[in-house]
Amino acid sequence: MQERRNNYNGPRRFSPRPQMSERKFIIGRQPIIESFSSDTNIEKILIQKNAQGEGLMEIKQFAREHTIPVQLVPIEKLNGMTKANHQGVLAFISNVKYLDLQQVIDFVVAKGETPLFVMLDGVTDVRNIGAISRSIHCCGAQALIIPDKGVGALNEEAFKSSAGALEHIHVVRVSSLLKAVDDLHLNGIQVFTSEMRADKNVHELDFKVPSCIIMGDEGRGVQPYLAKAADYFFKIPMATNFDSFNVSVAAGIVLYEAMKQRLFPASK
Repeated sequence: MQERRNNYNGPRRFSPRPQMSERKFIIGRQPIIESFSSDTNIEKILIQKNAQGEGLMEIKQFAREHTIPVQLVPIEKLNGMTKANHQGVLAFISNVKYLDLQQVIDFVVAKGETPLFVMLDGVTDVRNIGAISRSIHCCGAQALIIPDKGVGALNEEAFKSSAGALEHIHVVRVSSLLKAVDDLHLNGIQVFTSEMRADKNVHELDFKVPSCIIMGDEGRGVQPYLAKAADYFFKIPMATNFDSFNVSVAAGIVLYEAMKQRLFPASK
């Protein structure tokens, strides 16, 4: 099978995205396999339950190697999506080129920049993801890290909410957030996460070091096993006893603090 990973030259700049009226998926085994050697970006693949035959192993292997989610579905679901001969397989086209974490770290460091990444845990609202992406770009952070499951799809609504910022940042999709944290640590990147009972406020931490900020779902927060792997905890002070900030607002506050410290070190 042909390896698609090429030398990475940074995020796309003003690249055209598929319009809502354009086809959003690839139908059939061979067309999907052929897309693997092109610039087509795959969001996820649906495979009919109990499907067998030629090409399936190659599709599954490629998906595994490139962290593409695979969902087993009944044939009725595929039939409801297309009248064409789908051969038990359908692949959704992504608007985003997902990247390898180490590749992005190497690229950012080679440019002489200090890594500042955001990792999302359980954030499913694509409008929040888009807004966070906008703050990432505006505040000079370089990458968004998301899991291959349990996160909102980066669709047209996410692009609209990001005001185009998703085209200017690196988007990394990983099969395990915990392993991603381990990889960040191996590269000397400190991991920060929010915790309402944390001892320190966000402005008391040092974000001038290579940093990754984990933001969790507003309801449950960052999952305990992931929070346990973080290096530092912070809270965002509020003037009232209201529940919490919206996750995109909270991310913007933290990113602004990091930007302020990096641009104006004396203000820390």
